[in-house]
Amino acid sequence: MANIRDIAQMAGVSVTTVSRVINNHPYVSEEKREAVIQAMEKVNYQVNRTAVNLSQGKTHLIGVVVPFARHPYFGLLIEGVAKQAMERHYHFVLIQTNYEGSREWEALNMLKHKQIDALIICSRTLALDEIERYQQYGAIVVCENATGNQYVDSVYIDHYQSFTDALTYLHQHGYQQIGYCIGRQSGSNSYFRHQAYQDFLKRYPQQEFIFTDNYYFEDGQKIVDEIMQLRVKPDALLVSCDIVAAGIFTAVQNIGIEIPNDLALIGFDNQPMSKMMGITTFEVPIVTMGERLFIHALGEAETSHEKLAVTLIERKTV
Repeated sequence: MANIRDIAQMAGVSVTTVSRVINNHPYVSEEKREAVIQAMEKVNYQVNRTAVNLSQGKTHLIGVVVPFARHPYFGLLIEGVAKQAMERHYHFVLIQTNYEGSREWEALNMLKHKQIDALIICSRTLALDEIERYQQYGAIVVCENATGNQYVDSVYIDHYQSFTDALTYLHQHGYQQIGYCIGRQSGSNSYFRHQAYQDFLKRYPQQEFIFTDNYYFEDGQKIVDEIMQLRVKPDALLVSCDIVAAGIFTAVQNIGIEIPNDLALIGFDNQPMSKMMGITTFEVPIVTMGERLFIHALGEAETSHEKLAVTLIERKTV
């Protein structure tokens, strides 16, 4: 098998010139570049891109941390990341954590040991001050409001304002017992959602309804079962993802609860199923968010922290 010295001898150039051609160095004459390429083709010389990248201090790999790869929300984030990675000739490593802190540490150590160039964290359990210490090893971008942090970039939506707008919208439509459904209670986004709900209850006192640990379609049935056990029941629900809202919409059909007369629903994300089922929801530009996370990971964003707008989509469930 030919090596770089063999290629140099065949092309009548120095080893340095061959190295420059392999690394697309601009300061090589077209005559010498063509001679090197012809020599490489003649012996079917394959460039070791891993070695080239390491010599340049780059892997062209971006780490992407998600808790659940099969969840539609994170699937769309990944789609946005993949789109930019393909356009920019990068690859990405998907790290599923199931919200286990040890998996997040593994991702951070991949950055530390130069196995990846940057890290995108779509959702986390580790404290932000623990994460930011690894910024010295490469760019870190989070999918939450981190505007007070100077060490990590962020791309986010305003969950506090979105929840406030949705709760106010339901109240203006005459609903008096409003609850909300989320995945986990911890985390930055969940904090802002809960704060919006608590502030709403101060303005419009009512019974508190909070349903947690809901991520998938089948969790809609769980929520409905919980509601049926309550003496005082909510007449409206704000649901943090459309797939769970669709599960609720389906589950109530079997027990005579009419939507929106008995129970109003607002979802999040504007997934295709919410359009098919006529669920009122918020349009969240998730794919765009994934693209912007990637741009920030490459250090090409104009600002460190970027807020994306959301839009209420009115349909039939309110």
